[in-house]
Amino acid sequence: MKAASFELQTGEILGLFGSNGSGKSTLLKLLFGRLKADQFALEINNTAIRQSQIIPKKLLGYVPQHPFLPKNIKVRDLIPVYHSSEATQDSIFYDPHIATMTAKLVGSLSMGELKYFEVVLLSALQHPFLMLDEPFSMLEPLHKERLKHHLTTLKQKKGLLVTDHYYRDVLAVSDKNIVLKDGKTHPVNSEADLQKFKYLARNQYITN
Repeated sequence: MKAASFELQTGEILGLFGSNGSGKSTLLKLLFGRLKADQFALEINNTAIRQSQIIPKKLLGYVPQHPFLPKNIKVRDLIPVYHSSEATQDSIFYDPHIATMTAKLVGSLSMGELKYFEVVLLSALQHPFLMLDEPFSMLEPLHKERLKHHLTTLKQKKGLLVTDHYYRDVLAVSDKNIVLKDGKTHPVNSEADLQKFKYLARNQYITN
């Protein structure tokens, strides 16, 4: 990573693109404090934040690319572990998709069900910013549309950073976009820009 930088406000969804190995997941882990950076600068409301403060102060939520929830617990029993508020619990329990899986063990969920549950579960936490790594991966088309609706509603009170190879799903919800190439971030305004920075080969697109 050379000089990756960006700005994100609550009320916005920022799309992050980059080829495999470009450092997208590494960037998210650096921001979350899971990896230590040689040089790191983060400001929230013009206040400098150290990496060691990010998790304790609950400033950034993070939904990683790979599953992280315990497998041998039912969905309905895991929700109260993350949320003590009954109102918040109910908002998750009665999500149209999650309501169909509350009696299932987390380990028995399909990859798409699990990803959707992880996103909704963590997005209900109080962090003002949330980072999502591959949230659309493995989701069926109907669940993708539900997730898009959830994210556009969620951005009314949070700032969201979304990275996914299903780039059209990201572009459908994002307010602004950047691509990570050679350790630097560059603004993206269209699919043509993704071609320009060689994230997409010319005339080659990912089918959603």
